[in-house]
Amino acid sequence: MTLERVETWIAENLPTLIEKYDVPGAAVAVLAEGRVVDHAAGVLSRTTGVEATVDSVFQIGSVTKVWTATLVMQLVDEGLLDLQVPIRTYLPEFRIADESAAVKITTHQLLKHTAGFEGDIFTDTGVGDDCVEKYLEVLHDVPQLFAPDELFSYNNAGYCVLGRLVEVLRGKSYDACLRDHIITPLGLTHTATNVYEAILHRAAVGHIQPEPGAAYQAAPIWALARSNSPAGSMLAMRPRDLVAFAKMHLDGGLAPDGTKVLEPGTVAAMQEPQVALPYLGLMGTHWGLGWELFDTPDGVLVGHDGNTIGQAAFLRVVPEKGVAIALLTNGGDAFPLYRDIYSHLLSELADVTMPTLPVPPTEPEELVDASRYVGTYSAQVFDIDITQDDEQRIWMDVKPSGIAEEIGEVPERKQLVRYSDESLIPIEADRGMFMPHAFLGDDGEGHALYLHVGRAVRRAGA
Repeated sequence: MTLERVETWIAENLPTLIEKYDVPGAAVAVLAEGRVVDHAAGVLSRTTGVEATVDSVFQIGSVTKVWTATLVMQLVDEGLLDLQVPIRTYLPEFRIADESAAVKITTHQLLKHTAGFEGDIFTDTGVGDDCVEKYLEVLHDVPQLFAPDELFSYNNAGYCVLGRLVEVLRGKSYDACLRDHIITPLGLTHTATNVYEAILHRAAVGHIQPEPGAAYQAAPIWALARSNSPAGSMLAMRPRDLVAFAKMHLDGGLAPDGTKVLEPGTVAAMQEPQVALPYLGLMGTHWGLGWELFDTPDGVLVGHDGNTIGQAAFLRVVPEKGVAIALLTNGGDAFPLYRDIYSHLLSELADVTMPTLPVPPTEPEELVDASRYVGTYSAQVFDIDITQDDEQRIWMDVKPSGIAEEIGEVPERKQLVRYSDESLIPIEADRGMFMPHAFLGDDGEGHALYLHVGRAVRRAGA
């Protein structure tokens, strides 16, 4: 049968592929034909040499956002939450720098990343159960980048606000909400909401490069701040538990024992397109309520990716075929590994061809006037300078700051060329990938107002 062929392919190819892409360890779980197969290869840490197994837990990073969205939608099912009213209705303490925006922002906008305020805020507010509550105080000076619902801009901070919303309406911590309303009903046995639970399992350690081109080595810390748990800083699990979560969504919100985790209509609503993304090549075409959506000629893929300190996670679901695939990794070139594995598995199990990745043109068109693009674009975790030299070449200099600098990100310089009417693309690959950079809006003087790289990074100066 197909699943047996897939299981054999994974067992034969995963060890070779992780070696090819310098990934220390990886684990895969596949749900198809109503059954799950899983496999692991490599090590959990190059320092300790502990072997990766199918029951090892890896951080899932921002895939957590689908879990947070599920907790939010449970509140809708129970009549405790209206997505369309201002979130101040439930969180009167919610404040950002722009009061006129703060009073309008809704839960619906937060779920689909259109709230419009700066989203990469990773301030550590301690390890206590009150860390998410304290996090809201950090947002008081956060700038509004655009009017609510004007644009998609991936927003980690917004999901922390959603986590606090869940805490307030449930009267307990975010971790307890995960445990009581998802983990326990689904019967998950290898899922950890924090470091204290993760240490009870065989836990993967992230691996990073101390400098470009250097060998990957175990990261000095395991996780980002607990305050960002609802956005994806803590949750860890084995791949089999992650596909069990996906199966609940495939089964119309039902747990294996028949417990209703979500209403069937709510499951469907979460997978409906809510906002279109600019073409970025490496991300989806639309966003739903928590889910990232990928339109392909063969149908819609539903999923989410996650990245933490040296760990990367990938979840893809094909609702029409009852297929879900989870890949969890702890370093190396994880994205091309994901491409190789999923290209084969999705074709075999669901007759789905992965979307092709963008590449720069073989003969780039010269841009004599790049004034629309040139300037500085600034966010909390980096500044980006776009310049044009005397030979009309366009350059992008990225300088990390804040948490990005603290975890070892280093300055980068790349040459860009024209890709489309609204985007430029690097001429050199980053870990085998070329990501278009979209330039959107107008500052009133003919310059792009935003550089969009999944986040809308606002122009700071000419």
